[in-house]
Amino acid sequence: MNPVVRTDAAPAPVGAYPHARRVGDLLFLSGVGPRVPGSNAIPGNVHDADGRLVAYDIEAQCRQVFANVRAVLEASGARWQDLVDVTVFLTDMQRDFAVYNRLYAEYFAGVDACRTTLGISALPTPIAIELKCVAWLGAR
Repeated sequence: MNPVVRTDAAPAPVGAYPHARRVGDLLFLSGVGPRVPGSNAIPGNVHDADGRLVAYDIEAQCRQVFANVRAVLEASGARWQDLVDVTVFLTDMQRDFAVYNRLYAEYFAGVDACRTTLGISALPTPIAIELKCVAWLGAR
């Protein structure tokens, strides 16, 4: 198995890095955002006539980012249940945490991954959430 994973099933990285890399029994995912694969559209973003972001839908972004993480896992030969550590970056903790936390509980039911959630001031593209994940593949 190639330790470096790239896939068209997830949005292209915004820099010079792979979607994931396997080292031994661990799979490290690069930061995954909620862009739509193939189009780079960001679900729920609303722009004004000048192209400035004026609103976003954190629920739509959460659902898309979880789908993108799943796509990278599957391209890597991993499953959702293989996740052992999830770091979540939110650009507006006060506004978005409750919705994100509710959806996280829905998507991660039965998955005993450790989780850290950080409030940050910005991400490289106009997104409100990004996930950094580690999966363990040693049970196979």
